[in-house]
This record gives sequence, structure tokens and C-alpha cells, in this order.
Amino acid sequence: MAQTDDRTTRWQRYWDRKSANYDREIRCPGPPAFGDSRRWACSQATGDVLEVAIGTGLNLPFYPDGIAVTGLDLSEQMLDLARSRAQDLGREVTLRQGTAHALPFDDSSFDTVVCTLGLCAIPDHESAVDEMVRVCAPGGQLILVDHIASSSRLARGVQWVVERITIPLAGEHFLRRPLNLVQARGMDVEQRQRFKLGLVERLVARKPAA
Repeated sequence: MAQTDDRTTRWQRYWDRKSANYDREIRCPGPPAFGDSRRWACSQATGDVLEVAIGTGLNLPFYPDGIAVTGLDLSEQMLDLARSRAQDLGREVTLRQGTAHALPFDDSSFDTVVCTLGLCAIPDHESAVDEMVRVCAPGGQLILVDHIASSSRLARGVQWVVERITIPLAGEHFLRRPLNLVQARGMDVEQRQRFKLGLVERLVARKPAA
């Protein structure tokens, strides 16, 4: 438990430091690689929405009116920027500091759970998916966007080399595949889009109502 707490504290400090430059850095590779993925994901959200790893709130402009958005992030500095963005947009948002490994919400609390470009940097992404499924209501939807293991063998080799640097430096993974985790947890995949040599995947999965 102490080791887990130490790791969480380490990454919390990392993202606190990263917050000042995060928007600029994420937008450099973001638009060409991910296209309209933020808008695509958020426009499909309905009801009570939880966004995991909300960061600085870059998704906030894309949520439809009339829904309730709760955002969670490990970094309080990131959340401060998200609060400022929500205020500028005139949008009411509930923001909570916490870890995706143990979401501070009851079972079946949300109609939609969203995570964009977050699972790649969450240390235990399997636990995070478990938690997202847990807090999603029966009949609710899980919407994910992330970079994943490429469908190209050559590109996967490059990703493997890159991970030797990015995982210890920034906790950034390139060979994960959230689709497999979502399906293994009994979610029904309703939409799946994969592009850019299979490097990017967008998913909408629904939790069975029964």
C-alpha cells in the first residue's frame, strides 16, 4: 500500500508540474493525429457524465447543453485550470481530485463515462477500466479515445522503442488496447473507429441493462 501511495504522489506531482504547458503540448500532435475526436466523444455524452482524467478541461467546450458534467483528475493544478476554463465557458462543472484506480463515486452513478487520451498515462489502466465500468449505470455508455498499439507491425516496433523512454519518464504507454479490456468486462461495443495506421481508436460501449 505504501508503494502504491508513493507512486500516486509521484505522478500527482508530475502532472502538477506539467499543467502549465499541457495545453500547448497536447495541441501540437493532437489535431493531425486525433482529428475531431474530442468533439466526437463529448457530443455523444448524455445525462449525468463523468470525465475521468479531465485534465485542464479541453473537452468542456464540446459537451452538449443540458447535461451534468463531473470531472476527476489526479492533479489539483490541472483542475484549477479546468475550473478557469469552465468559468470562461459559463458552464457549471463539478470537479474532484482523485485517482482513476479508485473512483470516489458509488456504483452506477453516471449515465456516461468519458476518458479521452487518459488511459495511456494511467499507471494501472486495467483497474481504471474496472472503475469506469463500475460507476457506469446499467444501460449507460463508456466513451474512450486513445492512441493504441498500431495495426502495423513496423509501427508497433517503433512504439516499443519509444516506450523504453516514455514510460519511465512520463508514464506514457503506446502499446495498450482498451478495446480488449472493455469487451472482457462484458460491455457491448456499439461503435469502433480505428485510423492513422491503427494508432488511434475511438470506442462507444454500452453496459448491459440487465
